[in-house]
Amino acid sequence: MSWSWRYEDSNGNLVAKPALPRHEFPTQADAESWLGENWRDLLDGGVDQVSLLEGESVVYGPMGLRPAG
Repeated sequence: MSWSWRYEDSNGNLVAKPALPRHEFPTQADAESWLGENWRDLLDGGVDQVSLLEGESVVYGPMGLRPAG
């Protein structure tokens, strides 16, 4: 099973822009590490929150990308 991120706006709607990367990862840790390195780029690309998927099942989320405060 592969892991991936679903990109969402602040209302939970899917953000599907060609410029946004769609990666599949072999492990949850790989997916989470990638997000830790790339969340700012996603935010700049119009993504407000993400959900982690294993296959088609949501593992957790939505998780906001904007800093608290």
